[in-house]
Amino acid sequence: MSSSEPQLPKPEQQQEEEDESSKPQSKKAAKKEAAKLEKLKRRQEAAVASGVQSLSMEDPLADNYGEVPISELQSKVVPGTRVWTEIGKLAEPLKDQYVLVRGRAQRIRAKGKTAFVILRERGFTVQCVLTEQDGVVSRPMLKYAAGLSRESIVDVEGLVSVPGITINSTTQQVEIQVRKIFCVNKAMPTLPINVEDAARSDVEIEKALQNGEQLVRVNQDTRLNYRVLDIRTPANQGIFRIQCQVGNVFRQFLLSEGFVEIHTPKLIAGSSEGGASVFKLDYKGKPACLAQSPQLHKQMAICGDFGRVFEIGAVFRAEDSFTHRHLCEFTGLDVEMEIKEHYFEVMDVVDHLFVAMFDSLNNNFAKELEAVRRQYPFEPLKYLRQTLRLTFEEGIQMLKDAGVEVDPLGDLNTEAERKLGQLVLEKYDTEFYILHRYPLAVRPFYTMPCYDNPTYSNSFDVFIRGEEIISGAQRVHVPDLLAERAQSLGIDVQSISTYVDSFRYGAPPHGGFGVGLERVVMLFCGLNNIRKTSLFPRDPLRIAP
Repeated sequence: MSSSEPQLPKPEQQQEEEDESSKPQSKKAAKKEAAKLEKLKRRQEAAVASGVQSLSMEDPLADNYGEVPISELQSKVVPGTRVWTEIGKLAEPLKDQYVLVRGRAQRIRAKGKTAFVILRERGFTVQCVLTEQDGVVSRPMLKYAAGLSRESIVDVEGLVSVPGITINSTTQQVEIQVRKIFCVNKAMPTLPINVEDAARSDVEIEKALQNGEQLVRVNQDTRLNYRVLDIRTPANQGIFRIQCQVGNVFRQFLLSEGFVEIHTPKLIAGSSEGGASVFKLDYKGKPACLAQSPQLHKQMAICGDFGRVFEIGAVFRAEDSFTHRHLCEFTGLDVEMEIKEHYFEVMDVVDHLFVAMFDSLNNNFAKELEAVRRQYPFEPLKYLRQTLRLTFEEGIQMLKDAGVEVDPLGDLNTEAERKLGQLVLEKYDTEFYILHRYPLAVRPFYTMPCYDNPTYSNSFDVFIRGEEIISGAQRVHVPDLLAERAQSLGIDVQSISTYVDSFRYGAPPHGGFGVGLERVVMLFCGLNNIRKTSLFPRDPLRIAP
């Protein structure tokens, strides 16, 4: 307590109470004691509040700092219009201009008659300087700023200045000489995790250890438990802005190619992919499940004469996959289209779409990619202007030539995928390629068999950095063959009867593909876990926050 704050009188009988504290108390005495302590607490709080009020009354600059009352934050009409400046737009041309900004108090430090508050807004930071000066910044104002808790929402007004040296601690190379500072919403004094700790790279931590310094390492579960704090880091701000652009390019490219965006149901009567990995639920007394994909309905949309459709929506998988690349819920990017001659037409869309997407990220999101790279170092993705295409048999042969034993009619496991990715990179200098004509036995029931060898199928997978991101194929559009294929894989044909029947009314040859949004971002940015690219991930062990 400062010397200007009133001293509290020592409560009567306090010494006696302390002497008696070691003796057993009756319930009545304990209750009486609790009441006395509560009364004392209220007196202390009132005295402190009185002292703060006294300080404010004594300070002629008291109106230039403090807590913003809730009444001022309830969207009431304020006379006149205040002009706000985004922190990311603070630059040298604004020198000597008066600005108003809002941000989070990322770091606060006081030194003598000066206090520094670094404000952060959407990944951009600026240093705000308070220097004690008569009529400008008072000592109580300085103490108020120094006492702000990290991550509090703060409004600052002041003049933009340009220091003569580089500011290494902020993104913006200007400062704000503070004239007013107000706390809009106060963060708790001690946070579960510090954003600066969460933003630290493994490289920094290891380097510090070598120098005998131990820095805090925030593990993944802790990050996810306090995700609202974790996503404030520059890397996470970059990741989810990159993710936004992936979805944006996906939508805009397909719209420009004549596709129609659709929205299909996520509550369905039967399995959309087959197998047991479905979330089952009761639907008004009837069994139902969450859609494993929009597969059935996007095909029905083609039968409904939309020609070319796409969807961006939630996908649910109940499989117990405790891996770095599987989630129980993810965002699916799905495409379906009529085929005129060959399923390569679908692969052409994949080729042009993803090259356009990668170009857009590299050309327009350099700052976001660099923010990710600072915490999670990675090399830029290598890809060709015309995407490499290999048959499944060619891929198997490359693996065999490298001494890897694989089942020629089985699916590739994770190790085989990675090894093939390495071989493709060495031979073709690309980390993005298409593998097509898969064995029919490893594909879903709605996949069209090859005309020349029914052991294989008109299907494909697409890989980034040795991991599969896309599955696609020509679909079976002949109802009897479709029902036969479904039944052979143990699917109750009755549960998908409306889907099968939609092909009895005339269906064009068609195909499509599906890709997980989170997996695309994870692999493009060279990240080691898909949970880093899911805003609030859902896996077999996590359903909160």
